[in-house]
Amino acid sequence: MSKEITSRQQDYSQWYNDLVIKAGLADYSAVRGCMVIKPYGYALWENMQRELDRMFKETGHQNAYFPLFVPKSLFEAEEKNAEGFAKECAIVTHYRLKADPDNKGKLIVDPEAKLEEELVVRPTSEAIIWSTYKGWIQSYRDLPLLINQWANVVRWEMRTRLFLRTTEFLWQEGHTAHATRKEAEDETIQMLHVYADFAENFMAVPVVKGVKSANERFAGAEDTYCIEALMQDGKALQAGTSHFLGQNFAKAFDVKFTDKENKLDYVWATSWGVSTRLIGALVMAHSDDQGLVLPPKIAPVQVVIVPIFKGEEQKQLIDEKVMGLVKELKAAGITVKYDDNDNNRPGWKFAEYEMKGVPVRIAIGARDIANNVVEVARRDTKEKMSLSMEGLSQQIIKLLDDIQTSIFNKALRYRDEHITPANTWDEFVDLLDNKTGFIACHWDGTSETEDKIKELTKATIRCIPLNNLQEEGKCILTGNPSSQRVLFARAY
Repeated sequence: MSKEITSRQQDYSQWYNDLVIKAGLADYSAVRGCMVIKPYGYALWENMQRELDRMFKETGHQNAYFPLFVPKSLFEAEEKNAEGFAKECAIVTHYRLKADPDNKGKLIVDPEAKLEEELVVRPTSEAIIWSTYKGWIQSYRDLPLLINQWANVVRWEMRTRLFLRTTEFLWQEGHTAHATRKEAEDETIQMLHVYADFAENFMAVPVVKGVKSANERFAGAEDTYCIEALMQDGKALQAGTSHFLGQNFAKAFDVKFTDKENKLDYVWATSWGVSTRLIGALVMAHSDDQGLVLPPKIAPVQVVIVPIFKGEEQKQLIDEKVMGLVKELKAAGITVKYDDNDNNRPGWKFAEYEMKGVPVRIAIGARDIANNVVEVARRDTKEKMSLSMEGLSQQIIKLLDDIQTSIFNKALRYRDEHITPANTWDEFVDLLDNKTGFIACHWDGTSETEDKIKELTKATIRCIPLNNLQEEGKCILTGNPSSQRVLFARAY
């Protein structure tokens, strides 16, 4: 199969699809709208999962697991949440099939196996979790309850795209219960910062931390906080959300506790989550026309070693030397692969690992061994260098750190160059059509104006940045007074 991919300039959307497929991250499946995550893509998700899971546990959270199915009556209990997800719900109505007597070899739904109550396949788990919390929480001594689950969810999407929007996807969802409003609000902000820390320091993706407008808020939440990233085509991507749910779900499921004064009150709640959409963000934020560019901290393979040899004698010499280098690199905590497969030539391997975004490639031949050096190529800048084999692991650690920083700084420069103020409607439309990126402009704060702007331009308010500068201005559409700028963009 050809490894060539469509260029970003020619067709950014096709470039993304080509890259996901040809880099071996995912594949289309027999189920419309669903994807198969291939081993290389799943290894990337596992690395993300491992770091996030560590961060969650460091902030006091524990993992649990709740059912995939939600009784419809429970799903309906919190009205705003139910209405918000209603159009995306898959429903289980029967529990058995039977042979079709009129069509041999075919199966039909057994009408006698109809469920007494229909089950919603979870699009999100607030309903099933809060119905469970009712039995777990009685006193302030049971609080805070800090639970996370790693799971899959189903949202019946009409238009799907690998990793970015699929009918089924993998994610984590945190669901916490607190004794006071302040505790819950602090938790919401804390998890937003955890997500931003992960995105910037592990994924090397700069993000804007902010709060959503009422129109973009999670269904059933009082406030939704988010991290917003900018992709190389100038479109925004919501990379994570953290929701302050107030007492809405506690009231819907009658989750009360006795406080220290022996008074009965509803608990305060949060929920927060990120998904395999982060892999899509990673691809679009950093990669180029030759393939993936992966930050070393979450790359499935950080270093690949390719031997260059003629004849079995040279191969044995190189194998012996490389085994020592591999041992040294692994002892230093570096993920390394030695590709001694003789089915493919070195040039093919170079292109393959460039496509897969392996941060560092080492080539070693008999002449290199004689000179006690290796040839090193870094994926992000394509720069090549010769490094001594003495103390190689420490040199590679330094190089990986430099690559991580360089990838982030490049994305940060792009993001900062694509945040542009607009003071008039004409400026706003011109920027959307010609420059793209985040547009900082005044908005009068009404849902009606936000809806109208979206209808006219397909741009939405991505967030109201935290610690936003307060300044008097006029809404770009209505001219009504405004106290701050918000960030608009077209988005995935």
